[in-house]
Amino acid sequence: MKRNRNLMIPLAACLVAFAAVAGCTQQKTTTAAPKPVAQAKPAPKPAVWAGWPTHATSATTLWTAMAYPTGDPKTSAIGIEKGFPKEVRVGQPFDYELVVTNLTNHDLHDVVVTDKPGDNFKVTGSSPRGTTGADGVMSWKLGELGPKQSKIIRVSGAAEAEGQICSCASVTYNSLLCACIPVVQPELRLTKTGPAEVLKCDDILYQFQVANSGTGSIQNVRITDQLPAGLVSADGKRTLTFDAGTLAPGASRPFSAKVKAERPGRFQNKATASGEGGITAASGVVTTVVRQPVLTIDKSCPGKQFIGRPLDYEITVTNTGDGVARDAVIEDVVPSGAQFVSAGQGGRFIGGKVVWNLGDLQPKASRKVAMRLSTTQAGTYRNTATTRAYCATPVSDSCQTLVTGIPAILLEVIDVEDPIEVGDNETYVITVTNQGSLADTNIRIVATLEPNQQHVSNSGATRGMARDNQVVFEPLASLAPKAKATWRVVVRNVKAGDVRFKITMTSDQLTRPVEETEATNVYE
Repeated sequence: MKRNRNLMIPLAACLVAFAAVAGCTQQKTTTAAPKPVAQAKPAPKPAVWAGWPTHATSATTLWTAMAYPTGDPKTSAIGIEKGFPKEVRVGQPFDYELVVTNLTNHDLHDVVVTDKPGDNFKVTGSSPRGTTGADGVMSWKLGELGPKQSKIIRVSGAAEAEGQICSCASVTYNSLLCACIPVVQPELRLTKTGPAEVLKCDDILYQFQVANSGTGSIQNVRITDQLPAGLVSADGKRTLTFDAGTLAPGASRPFSAKVKAERPGRFQNKATASGEGGITAASGVVTTVVRQPVLTIDKSCPGKQFIGRPLDYEITVTNTGDGVARDAVIEDVVPSGAQFVSAGQGGRFIGGKVVWNLGDLQPKASRKVAMRLSTTQAGTYRNTATTRAYCATPVSDSCQTLVTGIPAILLEVIDVEDPIEVGDNETYVITVTNQGSLADTNIRIVATLEPNQQHVSNSGATRGMARDNQVVFEPLASLAPKAKATWRVVVRNVKAGDVRFKITMTSDQLTRPVEETEATNVYE
């Protein structure tokens, strides 16, 4: 608020050059020689207001004062004092002073002092320099007066004639009531960072930094991050929120959060920040690619093998995913009844299983390993290989081998006596030996006699029956590897000649009959 105050203060409406009198009365000129008058001394320069009025009339100087607007220095805003010499001589240069004082504890603005010297006073100058109007009124623009501050105007001149010099001064000012309202421009800035690439089982660490880069505080600052589909916070939420409170100018606050990926893929989003007054900010878009290794395994082995022959296995592992399969391992348990022989590609036999440490398996890469087992027993051997790696689902593959023996039947027949005389009995010994690794089953023996001989008796591993010129034995259910079975046939030699005793053998494992003959020389 600005108040204009115009003050016209008549000061010393009549200041008599030689004596202080009321009114402006012209003194007569006398013929007596004028008394010598002492040179007037300049009034002392007033200091900053310390009590007003500052000056009092002295032996040589006449001072008068006025306060505005109330006339009381305790309640007025501005005071003006004027000091003249008590008397001067015609033509004698002298100074008079105007002292303006701010009586308040506040600044006064646009202070202007005017003074109209009397007609009998010729002005020669002033300090500070003023301006003189057409009407002879002098004015001084003093500008601003601080609290209790005083400023002095000194006017120089001389009396032009005997008589009186009268001058009237006035002062104007503006009193300003100023209030300053700070104008601020707060500004939010938000940054969000995160990894460019992770594996599915890794945590995704997002970091946020919210700052007030402007002027003025921002209240109730809040960060919101709406996670894209497929990402979830550690506590199962789809939205991240952070309360930053009040941010002073230049202040910043960091926040962080871990989220999990529910599936592989490419995830993009940005966070926003807001504060009171509609102030908002957005981060840049953060892109995170979530990858996952996917393992496959293929195991091969012979479907059938014979006892004593090696069992060779090949295992192929492939990473068909788009993420690195770190610390990949293959494990293959050796089946019961089989023995570990060897393993390639760095495989080690540990605790009943063969283990390969493959290291890191890059996407689309494959590794092949091999091992060899052996067995001494027939049977079905099934074993499973499993591969696993960091962040990959373990996978397994199995294969089985039927291990069988090889039946190898040796048929032998001998005559006990040769040559032999007609009428004597001949004994034939039939021996069957399983030289293979597999039991032979349903072994059937048939002995055929020529007319020179007649059946007498038979014995052995199974019971036999004579039919015409043959002896047919009941089947032998099974003959184990390395085992033997024996049959005997006794015949009578009834006629001399070169005789052939014939044996025919069949079994489940034989695809064709085995025949064996024994020659006997029968004589008379």
